[in-house]
Amino acid sequence: MSLSPRVALVCSGIRPEERMLVQSFEARGVELAVVDDRQIYGDLAAWPRAIADYDLVVLRSKSQWRNAVLAHWIESLGGTAVNRAHVLDVCGDKVRTTLALLAAGVPTLSASVALTPESGSAAAEGVGYPLVVKPVIGSWGRLIGKVNDPDALDLALDHKSALGGAPHAVTYLQSFVETGGRDIRSFVIGDECVAAITRSADGWKTNTALGAVADGRAVDADLAEVSVAAARAVGGGIVAVDLFETDDGYLVNEVNGTMEFRNSVHTTGVDIPGLMAGAVLRMLV
Repeated sequence: MSLSPRVALVCSGIRPEERMLVQSFEARGVELAVVDDRQIYGDLAAWPRAIADYDLVVLRSKSQWRNAVLAHWIESLGGTAVNRAHVLDVCGDKVRTTLALLAAGVPTLSASVALTPESGSAAAEGVGYPLVVKPVIGSWGRLIGKVNDPDALDLALDHKSALGGAPHAVTYLQSFVETGGRDIRSFVIGDECVAAITRSADGWKTNTALGAVADGRAVDADLAEVSVAAARAVGGGIVAVDLFETDDGYLVNEVNGTMEFRNSVHTTGVDIPGLMAGAVLRMLV
C-alpha cells in the first residue's frame, strides 16, 4: 500500500450518497477518485484501465451486475473491493440471501422457490396466501407483487413467463407480513449497527424510491443483534438490512450490499458516510 492511500469510487453518476462519501474521504485527508463505470474496460488478466493503481475500490454502481463483476475482477488480481464479491453475490440474489440467513439461524420470512410456472401454484400453497412474488434479482420494489389468491398468482406467473430473462426464470415466493405499511432499515458497518430508520407508506411497499417516508429510529439491543447477525450471514462489510417488527420479534426481509442512505443521515443524526469512510480506511491499515 502507498503511504497516502489511493481510493477509487466507481459509480453511475454522482448521487447524493456519492457526494457525501467524497466529502467524508476528503475530510480525512484522502482524495477519492470518482470513476464513471461506463469508462471501465480491459483485459481480465490486467487491472481495469480506469481504476489501476488504487489501494481499494468502493463499488457504488447502480447496477448489481457491474458491481459484482468488478469486485470479482479486482479480487482476482489481489485488490480490495468494498463490498467484497461474495457479499455482493449473496445480497444480489434473494434465494442466496434467504439461504444464508437460514443457515445462520437469522429470523427471516418463510420463502419458497418454484423452478417452473407450473410448480408455482404448489409452492404458493406451501407458503400460504397472501404472499409476495419477487424477481430473484432486483431492487427498489420493482416487479414485486402481492398475491391474495390462486387466480392472482396465475396472472403473476403469466406475466413472469411473458417477461422472460434471468430475473424471472425462477419464481421466488415470500410470506406476506402485515406491517401497516411500515418497516425498518438498519445500517451495519463492520460488526456494529450504527443507525436505523423506519419507512412508512400508504400502501404495503415501503421503498423510499416509491415515496415512503423515512424517520429516525433508536437502535435497541434486539434490533442491533438481528441486524449484525444478518450482515455476518451474508459475509459482512457495509450493508443495509430491511426488517419487519412483529409480535414475535424482528424478521429480516432483505440485505442490501450497496446501501443507499440519502434519507437517513439527517433523519438519524448519524454520519453514515463518515463511518463508511472510516471503515474503508481501516481496511488499508
